Amino acid sequence: MDELNLKALAKINIGLDVLRKREDGYHEVRMIMQTIHLFDRLHIKKTKEPGIQISSNLYYLPVNENNLIHKAAALLMDEFSITEGVEFRLEKHIPVAAGMAGGSTDAAAALYGMNQMFDLGLNMEQLKERGVKSGADVPYCLMRGTALAEGIGEKLTRLPEVPKCYVLIGKPGINVSTKTAYENLNLAGIGKHPDIDGLIRDIEDGDLYAMASKMENVFEPGIIRQYPVIGNIKELMEEKGALKAVMSGSGPTVFGIFDNRDKMA
Repeated sequence: MDELNLKALAKINIGLDVLRKREDGYHEVRMIMQTIHLFDRLHIKKTKEPGIQISSNLYYLPVNENNLIHKAAALLMDEFSITEGVEFRLEKHIPVAAGMAGGSTDAAAALYGMNQMFDLGLNMEQLKERGVKSGADVPYCLMRGTALAEGIGEKLTRLPEVPKCYVLIGKPGINVSTKTAYENLNLAGIGKHPDIDGLIRDIEDGDLYAMASKMENVFEPGIIRQYPVIGNIKELMEEKGALKAVMSGSGPTVFGIFDNRDKMA
């Protein structure tokens, strides 16, 4: 196997809570992750020339060690003493810096692809152990589906599929860094945390309407104060028939959950 073509799926957060700041500087989170059918395409090819080569359809993306694909590939090449080179061609469709794990899912695809192409023999748990070294969302992006993520996001519990629904994505022309999101989060001042346990029960019961009513993101108030356009998108989606519209991750992307595709038009 000298070439592979893979889909790297985006994610949204059905619910996102931050519990505390840890002594190591990371934050303890509790969130429900869901992959959606929006994806980047990653073409992987072995090369005779040693090293890692990355190209992309977006001129402003880094194609060096600052790209998570490079970080993930280098980790496996070093560990398994891979002497052949590898070339990655990334066709980017997931918005960048949007709270949808775009970089993490590309890294996950790189890990999965290299494991297959170089016949490394790693199972999913072993891939996830290596994935967290590239980023906290990478293990989930390898796992996909519906999952409860705890710890810094790397402790994953598989959940039943969410009830059938339609998802509309709205990404304003701004970028919000995760660092900014945490700086705008006043943990002591959070009056009401998202009901993650209630969301899990609603997913298990297959109750779309109850699930939608409980969807919340603890980052939203601080980020919307700084970027009111995010709140405007939420309001517009709900006016047009979304059961609920919520910011994904650290933003600024907003997703709306619909029970009817026609309402999304």
